[in-house]
Amino acid sequence: MSAFLMASMLGQALYLLADMYWVGRLGKESVAAVGLAANLMALTLALTQMMGVGTTTLISHAAGVKNQHRARLVFNQSFVLSIAGGGVLCLLGFLLRHAYCAALAASPETVRLGTIYLTWFVPALFLQFPLISMGAALRGAGVVKPTVAVLALTVLVNLVLAPILIFGWGTGHPFGVQGAAMATFFALVLGVVGMFSYFVIREKYLAFDISAMRPDFALWREVFQIGLPAGAELGILGIYLIIVYAAIRHFGAAAQSGFAIGARIMQSLILPAVAVGMANAPIVGQNFSAKRAERIRESFWAACGLGSVVMLLLTALCQAKALSLVSLFSKQDDVVAVAAGYLRLISLTFLATGLIFACTSVFQGLGNTRPPFLSSVIRLFAFAVPVLLLARRLTLQEIWIISAGSVWVQAMANLWFLRREFNIKLRSLTPELSSEEVLPVS
Repeated sequence: MSAFLMASMLGQALYLLADMYWVGRLGKESVAAVGLAANLMALTLALTQMMGVGTTTLISHAAGVKNQHRARLVFNQSFVLSIAGGGVLCLLGFLLRHAYCAALAASPETVRLGTIYLTWFVPALFLQFPLISMGAALRGAGVVKPTVAVLALTVLVNLVLAPILIFGWGTGHPFGVQGAAMATFFALVLGVVGMFSYFVIREKYLAFDISAMRPDFALWREVFQIGLPAGAELGILGIYLIIVYAAIRHFGAAAQSGFAIGARIMQSLILPAVAVGMANAPIVGQNFSAKRAERIRESFWAACGLGSVVMLLLTALCQAKALSLVSLFSKQDDVVAVAAGYLRLISLTFLATGLIFACTSVFQGLGNTRPPFLSSVIRLFAFAVPVLLLARRLTLQEIWIISAGSVWVQAMANLWFLRREFNIKLRSLTPELSSEEVLPVS
C-alpha cells in the first residue's frame, strides 16, 4: 500500500513543484499571491481530512469484521457530507477572497493577483471534497490503485495545461497567474469524473446507493468524533501559515515569495511520509477490529522505519542542494536567499515529521484522533507565543528556528501520547496466535 501511495505522492509533489515553477516565471508578486492560496488549501485539507479520516477508520473497522453493508453505508454518508461541507466552505471563500488577500498581502499588486487566482482556485477546492471522500473510502477497504491512477491523470493534465494557460503556448491567449488556477480546476474536474466512473463501472465492495444517502445524523456524529480532531489538526496548520505570513509581512513581498517557494518545496518533500501514514492507518484499523494487537505494534515500527529512512535522505538533499532547489523557481536573489534559508532550517525537522505521521496513522486506525490534535495545539503555542510576543524584533532566520523547534516538540508529544495509548487500548485486545495477515478487501 505504501508503494502505490508513495507513487501517487511523488506525482502530487511533481504537480506542486511544476505549478510553482511556472508561476515563478511571472515574478515575486505572483508567487506571493499563489502562496496566499496555500492557507486556504490548508483549511480545505482540514475539512477533507476530518471527513476522510473518519471515513477510512469506520470502513476499515467494518472491513475487519466483514460487514459490507456497514462499509457501504459509511461511504454513501461520507459522500453526501463532503458535497455539503465543501459547498458551504467554498461559497464563503469565494465571497471573501478579496478581503482575505487584502488582509495578508504585502503589496496592492499581490492583493490583485491573489484575488484573480482565487476566482478559479476556490471552485477547484470544492472538487477536492468528493474526490478525497471517494479515495478515503477505497483506502479504508484496502484499495489504493484506482486513487493512484486518478491522481496520475490529474497531475498529467495539470502539467500540460499549466504552461498553455499561463503563457498562452499555442493559443496566443496568456492568462498569467489565473491560468495556473484554471489548469488546477480543469484537472480536478477530470479527476472527479474519473473516480466517479470507477465507482459506477468497476467497484463492487463499495457502491453508490441512493437509499443510503438519506442523512444519518448518528453516523455523521461518528465520522465527526473520529475525524474532527484530525481535521482540526490540519486547521491548526492553516493558522500557522497565516501567522507566518502576518509575521513576515513587514519584510516585504520578497520574504513572502521566498517563504511560499520554500514551503511548497517542503510540502512536496514530506509527501512520502504522508503516504506511509495513509497506508498504515487502514492496516491498523483492520487489525484493531480483528483484535490483532501485535500486528498493530509491528505496523507502527514499520511505518517509523520506512518514513525515517526516506526523510533522512531528503534532509541530506536539502542541506546539500537547497540553493539549487529554490533557484529553479525564482531568479531573483532576494527571493532565493529567503527560500534557501527556510528550506535548510525546516529540513532539520523532516525526521520529526516522519515520526509524527507514523504516530498519527496509528491513532487514526485505533479511532482516537484527539492526541495528535492536542500535540498540534502544543506545537502551535510553541511557535505562536514567542513569534507574536517578539513580533518585529525577530529576524527571518529566528522565525524559521522557532518553527523548526515547534515541530520537534510536536513529535515528542505524539510519541508520549502513543505510548500511553498502547498501554490502554492494546492491553484489552486478545492476542492472536496466527500469523495470517489481514488482507485488503476488494
